[in-house]
Amino acid sequence: MTTGVDTDTLAVACSAARAADDKQGSDIRVFDVSEVLPIVGLFVVTSAGNPRLVRAIASEVEDRVRKDHRRSPVRTEGIAESLWVLLDYGDVVVHIFAEETRRFYEIERLYRDRPNVDWRG
Repeated sequence: MTTGVDTDTLAVACSAARAADDKQGSDIRVFDVSEVLPIVGLFVVTSAGNPRLVRAIASEVEDRVRKDHRRSPVRTEGIAESLWVLLDYGDVVVHIFAEETRRFYEIERLYRDRPNVDWRG
């Protein structure tokens, strides 16, 4: 699927999604939000069964993106509570939800009309 984002942005998002997958993140989605949020290109969204796994996924995503792309998040939120961790890389924002929190906020509902990006390829 063609997106409106550059290849570096796409590569960071795919690395983040694969890192989440490697740590057993579930229901991983990558949304192209570039047309509705001009300062962001892609959202990566995943779930985890408990707060400990939320933290583990966040740590793996940070490590992988740092290793593969030499980038660190410009902002990180939610680590202490670990119900919804946000890793903001500027052009890519990674949302790691505890499953119950994801069901409550239904972030996909807000972006259901945005294209999904195949992060596995």
